Formats: sequence, C-alpha cells, structure tokens
Amino acid sequence: MNRPKIKITLVDKKGPCGCHRGHKIGDQFDYDTQRGELCPMAMHTAFPYIDILRYGGTLPQSKSGDFRFCCPDADVINVFRLEVEDE
Repeated sequence: MNRPKIKITLVDKKGPCGCHRGHKIGDQFDYDTQRGELCPMAMHTAFPYIDILRYGGTLPQSKSGDFRFCCPDADVINVFRLEVEDE
C-alpha cells in the first residue's frame, strides 16, 4: 500500500508563552523526512491523526475546513494543520 505524504504546518498560537522548540507560525514539516524536527510533544499528539490519514481514514474538519491539532503544552498551545499531499 502506497501511503500519502503528510505535511504539518504551524498555523496559529493560542497560549501566552513561546514554543520551547522555537517553532513559529508558518513552519512546515514533511512527516516522512522532517518529523524529528517537530517538538516531541506535538508529534506525540499528531501521530494518531497522521496514522488515520495515511491509512485512508478521515478526520473531523476544523471550522476552516482542514484538519488541525494542538500542542499539548497549555502555556504554548501551538495549532498545527495536517495536509495530505498528492504525489
């Protein structure tokens, strides 16, 4: 089975503190080649969603019509978007 590529983009920030890994809005990560660059707490949260998308499932869409998840650090709360990229 050929799994689709997943792009992770930091699109918003809700918490009062800066990211401990230095991530900024606009940062993008390719799941297959750059996942080690993403904060481990955010990656831990993203993985179940990515797994669902890579194996053909769907996720609830945000109000913006895309797939989003948040960093679990309550002081930071970075908001990331997941995109399935066409090959």
